[in-house]
This record gives sequence, C-alpha cells and structure tokens, in this order.
Amino acid sequence: SIAMLHDALVLGIRDYMEKSGFSDVVLGLSGGLDSAVVACLAVEALGPEHVHGISLPSPYSSTGSIIDARALAENLGCDMQIIPISDALATVKETLADCFIDINLDVAEENIQARLRGLFWMALSNKYGWLLLNASNKSELAVGYTTLYGDMCGSLAVLSDIYKSDVYRLADWINRDKEIIPMATMTKPPSAELRPDQKDTDTLPPYGILDGILRLFIEEGKTRDEVKEAGYPTDTIDEVLRLLLRTEYKRRQAAPGLRVSKRGFGSGWRMPLVSSYDWLWEGDGSPS
Repeated sequence: SIAMLHDALVLGIRDYMEKSGFSDVVLGLSGGLDSAVVACLAVEALGPEHVHGISLPSPYSSTGSIIDARALAENLGCDMQIIPISDALATVKETLADCFIDINLDVAEENIQARLRGLFWMALSNKYGWLLLNASNKSELAVGYTTLYGDMCGSLAVLSDIYKSDVYRLADWINRDKEIIPMATMTKPPSAELRPDQKDTDTLPPYGILDGILRLFIEEGKTRDEVKEAGYPTDTIDEVLRLLLRTEYKRRQAAPGLRVSKRGFGSGWRMPLVSSYDWLWEGDGSPS
C-alpha cells in the first residue's frame, strides 16, 4: 500500500542517517513535487529542525515556484534559504562566451544551471555537515532526464526507486488530513524550469504512459512485443527503450537509493554500460 511505501522510505532515511553518523540533511526545494515529497519524508524521519531547504532560483524559475517552496517549508516547520543563482549563471556564461560563440543556446546552458545548484548544495553540505538528499525519481533516472553533477548530486537518492506516478500517490497520502504540500505544487505541469515555459512533456511521453512502459520492461522483464501487446504505441516504446539504454552511464554515477521495488537500479539492475543496443530487440526485429 502507499502507506507502507511511505513508511519504508521514512525508515530508510532514518536508518541511513543513523548508520552514517549524520543528524541533519539539506535538499533543494524547487517548488516541484519530487523535492516536496522528499522534504516531507525527511521531516517525518528526522524532525523539522534537522531538515534544511535551499531554494536556488534562476532567471527561468517562476515566482510561484519560490512561493510554493516557502509555503511547504512553513507547513513542515523546517528552515529554508533562498539563494538566487542568476548572477553566478551570468558569470559562467560570460566566462564561456568566447568558447560558445556562434553556437545557439541549447542543453549546455540548461545544464549549467543544474550544476550550479549542485555546487551550492555541496558547499552548504560541506560547511555545515549536512547530508545532501537527492530527489530524482525512477522515471527520470530511467530515461536520463537528469543532469550529472547537477540535480543528481547527493549522498542518498530517496525517490530513485519511485516512479513519478507513485510520487503523486505519495503526495496525496501525505496531504490526506491537511494540505502540507501546496496544491499548486500538486497540480502544475512538471518542469525542470531551465528554459522559458519548459515542461517535461516537451521531451518525454506523459508520465502515465512512460511509467507503464518502464514497469513492463524493468519490473516485469517484458519483451518489446509483449509491451506492444499491452497497447502502447510502437514509436513510444522504441523511444523509451532507446533512452533507457542510452543513459546507463548516468545511472552508474547516481547516488545510492532506497530500494522498495522488486527491481531497482543498482544491484538489481545489471545492464551493459555501453552496447550496440540490438540485443533488446532480438526476436522482435530492429526498431523502426
């Protein structure tokens, strides 16, 4: 049940902290759902006085995201600092201007923002002895919708075995008696907020479809043909498979996570780091 899943994650955080000798955690509060759920779990595990939220808005962060992050921290009773990264981002871009001349803005500039956030989180972790919690979910890790050395930083990945659709279920359960996670966080379209008006669905299938395909491949060990028989479009299946295989190198460098499924990434997931990829389509024909 979702209550058991919630309690397992709380136990995992508390156990990891006690055994590693840390009392306090730090995490980024973006105003998004993943970080909100991790903050709630951490407060349940450690108490609000031991949880420190950091908001690192860039020029593309919405005002609503900062408001939502602050409201969450107030509801939880934990502290939150706001450290704008706009000046730092401008400095990095200026430093790289000669190297990037005549090249259009692309994912490189987006990733600089994510990596600056990792820099600030780690600085605070080192300075105060706070353990950095990572909020990447299983859906993101599966398809590589994360930034190495940026939002993948952390000592413990709390949601790395939780699909995005289950993160929503956890949030609903956390809010079962009163609104702890702001409703705006629950209802707004997921976004990395690394460029204007960005949404996850710009580059990914809707999470309901993505998670369904991933569960069949990862947990159930289904073949491509069997996933097609479940009713998913062939083009979408092949897109998800390519992403799943292409981003194995990222998962090898990810923070260790709390395993709550029958097949999580890490020790339960043994795939080639690099390959020709054809083996997954054996018997099905190569992808179109």
